[in-house]
Amino acid sequence: MFTPGSFAIALLMTLMSAVFWGSWANTYKGTKAYRFELFYWDYAIGVVLVSFGLALTLGSMGSSGESFILNLRLATPSNLGYALLAGFIFNIANLLLVAGIDLAGLAVAFPISIGIAVVEGVILSYALQPKGNALLLAVGLMLAVAAILCDALAYRNLGGPARQVSRKAIVVNIVSGILMGGFAPLVTRAMTAGHPLTPYSVAAIFSVGAFICCFFANIYFMRHPLVGEPVTFSDFWPAGARNHSLGLVGGIVWGFGSSFNFVAASFVGVAISYAIGQSSPMIAALWGVFAWKEFAGASRRAWIYLTLMFLFYLAAVTTIAMAYHG
Repeated sequence: MFTPGSFAIALLMTLMSAVFWGSWANTYKGTKAYRFELFYWDYAIGVVLVSFGLALTLGSMGSSGESFILNLRLATPSNLGYALLAGFIFNIANLLLVAGIDLAGLAVAFPISIGIAVVEGVILSYALQPKGNALLLAVGLMLAVAAILCDALAYRNLGGPARQVSRKAIVVNIVSGILMGGFAPLVTRAMTAGHPLTPYSVAAIFSVGAFICCFFANIYFMRHPLVGEPVTFSDFWPAGARNHSLGLVGGIVWGFGSSFNFVAASFVGVAISYAIGQSSPMIAALWGVFAWKEFAGASRRAWIYLTLMFLFYLAAVTTIAMAYHG
């Protein structure tokens, strides 16, 4: 299977994972009159397709390590369970994050959900796999949290009427963050305990767990949405080829991000890879600025916070990368 041959390649893969994770939502923005609960079925299928595609190609070629199929046969059974559970948990967290953004806006959802996720995910993953300099990783983590807060403040200062944030919105985002941070240590366990799964095997089984979860969590949210009216599968099929294609592409983009992140983690450790991958809000903000013109006419204060966000993220990535050698 393909694995990074140097730290530079592993770092590049973590940065690419951030690009993919920060870009997939553009596909949903490109849909027309397509509820997210329905879009998510196409998205989940796209994640499965790319994860298994990479596992059967890059994860099965070459003489390094075990091929995908062989690894599944030899892996400790509990590791398959960890990877399935990681995907299941991520899926609920992702659905709640989207609902949290709808309920409270990016300015509230990002610092709560993503902030909790990155701190929890890095700390728990490092506890299971103490790879890298703990002090530098901690400093990088604080810089990343500062960047998330600046990102939130930038969106809050875009202008428009003040948004009332309910207790329900706060709770939804807190739960999303706790669950989002909870999948990283499970991935760490699957890749380090007993006869470990390869990163490609983790990505593939993770995607299956996320897809299975849709039959529980996504169907529940279709019937009991946190925002909007209930939807049914009768609304799914007439959505049109464009909407379905964008959903598949969205899942494929996210799936590339997760596979790249897990593969890089096999070299630098999950804590470092996950921390850098979670700089994805910076990429999302870049899309917001240049593609969606979200900051057109924004106040000077909004641009100051946006600039600080980029600076903090760049400092965070640099510091976390240094933690590998530290």
